[in-house]
Parts: sequence; structure tokens; C-alpha cells
Amino acid sequence: MTEKEMHSGAKRRNGSTCVIRPMTEADVPAVAELEAQIFSQPWSAQGFLDALALSDTVFLTAEEEGQIAGYIGMYLSVDEGEITNVAVAPLMRRRGVGWELLLEAKREAERRGIARIVLEVRTSNEGAIALYEKSGFSTVGIRKDFYECPKEDAYIMIYGQ
Repeated sequence: MTEKEMHSGAKRRNGSTCVIRPMTEADVPAVAELEAQIFSQPWSAQGFLDALALSDTVFLTAEEEGQIAGYIGMYLSVDEGEITNVAVAPLMRRRGVGWELLLEAKREAERRGIARIVLEVRTSNEGAIALYEKSGFSTVGIRKDFYECPKEDAYIMIYGQ
């Protein structure tokens, strides 16, 4: 992915700018720290490093003023992508960071010939559900007791064919 292809420096409502770029190994400590702050069963730093080493993944970060504001991860298989992680730092929420990450992940999926993207989201995560719906995802099912800590169902959401 070239610099020109990346969506960077987008101005948002609050006037801040973020650079959306591929995640690097150097980002992993900050990403793993953010993951641990947000999720009850977080990925380890090694989990992120292992994913970055694969050729069939897309992991992007949103960086603002040298800090990781958020990230998104997606595994690719033939013509389908599966979003594994989406996280935005609590102080950066409601500023368009999640939208920009999702938009760039969808663009990269399209560049790689991915026709459909799947994700799971907690049924109680209204903010994320609204973001996904706004960006073209549709709910197609429920996975019972998908999440632990606390135990909760997940909506299965799909973008594309």
C-alpha cells in the first residue's frame, strides 16, 4: 500500500487530523496496551506480532500527534475478509477515528479483491453497531454466548455480497 493510497490527514468535525496507515511492529506495544484497556479478553502483543507476520491480513492504525488513536485488523481468505479487532482510544471516540479506520479497511479489502467482509459485535455495543450500519454492514444473524467476561451474544454483520 503506497502513501498515496492511504487515507491520511483527514479533517474531522473537531478539527483534529489522523493518519491512517499500516500497523508496524513498532506500533504493537501501544496497540496491545490500548487493546488491554478496552477489551475483557484482549489480544497479547505476541498475537498482534503473529498477525502482522501473515500475508493475508490487514492491520491499520490511526495515529494522531504521534499517538495511536485506534486500530483495525482483518484476516483475508479468498474473497472474504473477517474483521477481528476495531478499537478507538476512549478520549478519541466520537471524532470519526473508527469511521476512518473502517473506511480504509474496506478500501484495502476492495484493492485485494475481497467481495464480502464479516464481523461480530456485542449485541449491547450500540455505538459500534450504529457505525457498522452507517458504513453499509447489515445484521444477518446472532452467535449465542459468543463473548465471555461478560457472557453475551454477538450480532453477525456483513458488508458486500
